[in-house]
Amino acid sequence: MTTDHDDGYVLALDIGGTGLKGALIGTDRRRPRHEARRPTRRDAGPDAVVEGVLRFARELYDTGRDRWGTPPLAAGVVLPGIVDETTGTAVYAANLDWRDLPLRRLLSDALDGLDVRLGHDVRTAGLAEARLGAAAKAGSGRFFFVALGTGIACAIGTGGGMEHGAHGGAGELGHIIVRPGGDRCGCGQRGCLETLASAAAVTRAWAAACGDPAATAADCARAVAAGDPAARAVWQRAVDALADGLLTGISLLDPELIVIGGGLGEAGDTLLTPLRTALTDRAVAFHRLPELLPAALGDAAGRLGAGLLAWDAALPHAPKGPTP
Repeated sequence: MTTDHDDGYVLALDIGGTGLKGALIGTDRRRPRHEARRPTRRDAGPDAVVEGVLRFARELYDTGRDRWGTPPLAAGVVLPGIVDETTGTAVYAANLDWRDLPLRRLLSDALDGLDVRLGHDVRTAGLAEARLGAAAKAGSGRFFFVALGTGIACAIGTGGGMEHGAHGGAGELGHIIVRPGGDRCGCGQRGCLETLASAAAVTRAWAAACGDPAATAADCARAVAAGDPAARAVWQRAVDALADGLLTGISLLDPELIVIGGGLGEAGDTLLTPLRTALTDRAVAFHRLPELLPAALGDAAGRLGAGLLAWDAALPHAPKGPTP
């Protein structure tokens, strides 16, 4: 009898600012055969983070080889920041304090020469939503995956692949200026979408409005659902800014679908219902508004996307479309 393990498996690793999420994923691409997590320990410094990543990757590699008798076919690794996917370099990862780190080479050396593919975390999460998640279910060819977390990032899906841009910087939706002269953004500009509609921005605004420094964006969403007028004012400010930013993207790229994920996306219809209304109110004659859907894969999107990168490396001629 042939099992999924007989057809091989890949190693997937999602490197975050606070945690490392790893998995060994078989041919169905969806259900990890093994999962593990470790802290990133960025407080120990960038070199220690690199050592921890290499050690964790080797642990995953050895687990698979010991359990199934063969090493993984390839590895996919995703991380935040600016990633040169062609050279396998972490060009700039602010949260990890990495600059021009040859991460693919370091990982391949640590994993007995394994083929390693690097990807940007949000673009790769978008790839997972395209093939396995909300965009796959909708059958969309061109879509945005918008992650509303500490910041705001956008992945642009085009026919089963993801748009990287000429220099790896496509999708910086969070740094579209929607309120000229507004609050200073970490990027140096004023009035960026990220300063108004990220989960971090909503957290700051709601904590100030309710007088509780421990209040979060999730608390604000619950207060909105309960009808709190102060929470609704904070929420609407973020929704209006988000609608302005998204309409710029819609005007430029005309997507069929927008998938909303990240921490703020977990609010579901509390966010999507007023957002649909705000987009409709702003649309003009030439706009064809896309469908809005919540992300389907949650915090698994990064490592599932990393697994897809690895499977694409292991089976380069296999179809890249949605997996049943």
